[in-house]
Amino acid sequence: MFVKDYMTRHPIMVEPDKRVTDAQQIMGENKIRHLPVVGDGKRLVGLVTRGRLHIPPDKLSSLNVWEITRFLSGLRVKDVMIKGSDLQIIDPDATLEEAALKMTKHKIRALPVCQEGVVVGILTETDLLVQLQDLLGAREPGWRVTMRVPNVSGESSRLSNHLNANGWEVMALGSVRAPKDPDHWDLILKVRGEGSREALMETLSKINGQAVLDVRKTERPA
Repeated sequence: MFVKDYMTRHPIMVEPDKRVTDAQQIMGENKIRHLPVVGDGKRLVGLVTRGRLHIPPDKLSSLNVWEITRFLSGLRVKDVMIKGSDLQIIDPDATLEEAALKMTKHKIRALPVCQEGVVVGILTETDLLVQLQDLLGAREPGWRVTMRVPNVSGESSRLSNHLNANGWEVMALGSVRAPKDPDHWDLILKVRGEGSREALMETLSKINGQAVLDVRKTERPA
């Protein structure tokens, strides 16, 4: 799973001399929250977010309506964009894990995707959530299972093999360390089969050393 497979290609971009009011209109009309700012050859020079377009009230409090109009009409994208060392980017061949780590570390919601300084896409937190859905099979009908297993090599294979041997197909599997319990992992599976919830629960309960935390049916989203 790489950035290039989940990013938005050919994102809408603006020039640094574009008026802020025009940038606001572009973002509103296209229902987007981020605009890469580019110079010649689509080379990245900054990033505009909705938050950067919010003018602090103290800057306007001493102005009358005409002065406010002049102030806003003269404000350019280059005056409010994220730039320099505050501007974070990602390579299209980077993994989604790398992108997620960078976004959480810097507390940002989007990363311009650049190749040799040229913008080729943008990756947002929404794109990462789509990937999470795909990773866990959230958009497929079936059974969502959460199991707590010991932190021992081979536990996920033991679980998958047991399910397959009893007529259940594992469609997706993810894992996280159990909260406040370093000796266990929580495995989240999407499972499908012809049996009932009770039949699935009975199958899962026969795996020694593993605990069933949750089993729920999921439907295909409308």
